[in-house]
Amino acid sequence: MGKAGRVLKQVLETYAISQYSLAATLGIERTNVYRWVHEMRDPTSETLVDIVKALRTLNSEAAETFVQKYLGDVAQGLD
Repeated sequence: MGKAGRVLKQVLETYAISQYSLAATLGIERTNVYRWVHEMRDPTSETLVDIVKALRTLNSEAAETFVQKYLGDVAQGLD
């Protein structure tokens, strides 16, 4: 599976954000988040945008870290 799940897992652990909190903010079942962070399934590109928005709601620094780790240098200057 892809990089998104690995990065999401790191960010959730680093910022002490639970899978449940992220799922609740996204309005989805926690099992979806579980599948992403355990690399059983990749989030769609549309869902990645929703993940960033949800992370911004929970912790803006976590959202920025996710974007930076996932997109790397591509993310520079996108704001």
